[in-house]
Amino acid sequence: MKWTELLSEERLGDSAYRAPPGRPAAVQDYDRIVFSEPFRRLANKTQVHPLYHHDHIHHRLIHSIEVASVGRSLSMGIGARLVARGELPPGGEYALSNVVQAACVAHDIGNPPFGHSGEESIGNWFGERFAQGRGLFGDLDPALQQQFIDFEGNAQGFRILTRLEMYRGRGGMRLSKAVLGAFSKYPVTAATRAALPEATRKSYAGLKKFGVFAAEAAYFAEAAEALGLPREGLPHAPWWRRHPLVLVVEAADDICYNIVDLEDGFTTGDLRYDEVRVPLEALIGGDPKPRREGQSEAEHVATLRAVAIGQALEACTQAFDSHYDAIMAGSFSDALIDASDRAAEFAAIKDLARSRLFTSPRKTELEVSGRRIVQNVMSGVWPVYEALAAAGWQAEGLPGPMQQLCRALDLDLREVTDAESALHGLADFTSGMTDRYALRIAQMLSGTGS
Repeated sequence: MKWTELLSEERLGDSAYRAPPGRPAAVQDYDRIVFSEPFRRLANKTQVHPLYHHDHIHHRLIHSIEVASVGRSLSMGIGARLVARGELPPGGEYALSNVVQAACVAHDIGNPPFGHSGEESIGNWFGERFAQGRGLFGDLDPALQQQFIDFEGNAQGFRILTRLEMYRGRGGMRLSKAVLGAFSKYPVTAATRAALPEATRKSYAGLKKFGVFAAEAAYFAEAAEALGLPREGLPHAPWWRRHPLVLVVEAADDICYNIVDLEDGFTTGDLRYDEVRVPLEALIGGDPKPRREGQSEAEHVATLRAVAIGQALEACTQAFDSHYDAIMAGSFSDALIDASDRAAEFAAIKDLARSRLFTSPRKTELEVSGRRIVQNVMSGVWPVYEALAAAGWQAEGLPGPMQQLCRALDLDLREVTDAESALHGLADFTSGMTDRYALRIAQMLSGTGS
C-alpha cells in the first residue's frame, strides 16, 4: 500500500471537491462529525458504567473525544518516524494525524443505547423473527438476514457516515476516503464473511466481524479502490485488507478504554485504590510516579492514568515501526498493544476489567433492563413498517393510529420501499436512540410513561 493513495482527500459522493488552503479535507471531516446529531447523542449513551449514577464517569462522547486526542498524538509520533525514514514528505505527520483524529472521533458513532448489550439486543430481536419467518421477515433474501441477526455498530457507523447524515443517500457526510478507510475496522459484508472458511476468518483480524452492510457495500468498494487497499475473495464477494491507520485508531481506543476504565472503576467504587494503582504502575514501568505527600488517592490515580497513556503511546509507536513492512503489505493481524512491549501489562488490565467491572451489579442491572427496553421499542415500532408494506410503501396510506405514532416518534420513512429498507429503518431508529430516550419511548409505547 502507498501513502499517496492511503491519504486520499477525494470525497465520497463529491469526487470533484478540492479542499481550500489551510483546511485539509480530514480537518473538515472532523468538524462535520463533531457537529452532527449522531455524535451529540453519544453524550447520553453508556460507555461501560451505567449513566446517571456519577457525574464524573465516562460516556461515549467523552470517550470518543479522548480517543481522538490519543489517536492524534499516536499518529504524530508514527508520522514523525515515517518522515524521518522518507516514507512521508516533510509535514506528512500532520496529514496522518488529521485523518486519524477524524476517524477516532467517529469510531463509536454507530453504537446503540446501553452499550454492547444494546447491540446484542437488536440482533436477538431480529433473530427471533427471522426464525419465525413471517411477513417481511420471510420476504428478505436469506443472504441479507445475517447482517441484522449479528447487528454490528461498526457497520451502522459506516452507514451513518456514508448514507444517513447530511447528503442523505448521496454520500452521507461526504467524508474523505482516507477517513472512511481509517474508520473501517472490518472491511467486509456479513454475507461475504459468512461464506469464507472458518480458518480464513480466524486468520485475519479484519474478518473478526463484519463492518459494512450490503446497502453500503458499493460505497466501501469505491473508497477501497481509491485507497489502494489489497482486495481478496471472489469478484462478486470481495473483502479488503485493512487500512494501516485502522491499527492506529484501534490502538487509541484500546489505550483509552483499558486505562480509563480502571479510573472509572475507582471513581464508582467498584475497584479499590491499590487494585487500580498496581496495574497502572506496572504499565508505566521504571519510575511509577509514587503518591506525593498530601495527594489524594483520586489525584494519584489521575496522575498514573496520564503517565500510563504516555507510556502506551510510545509502546504502540514502536510496535507500528517494528511491524511496518507487514502492516503496509496488509498481512499484519495483531492489535498494536498486543504486539507492543506492554502487551502483558495490558492483558492484566483487561483481565481485571473483565472480572470486576464488566460483571459489576450496576452494569448487570443496566444490561438486563436495557435489553428489555430495546426489544420493547422494536416490538412497539415494527407495526408501522408492517402497515407501510400493506399500504404499498406509501406513507400517506398508513392508518390514522400509525400516522400518529410516526409523528410522535418523528419516524423517517422516506427511503423505506421494501423489506430490507424497512429492517434498516427500524435499526436506524433504535440504534440512534440515547439510553434516556429509549427508556422514555419504551414507556410511551407500553402506556406506562408519565
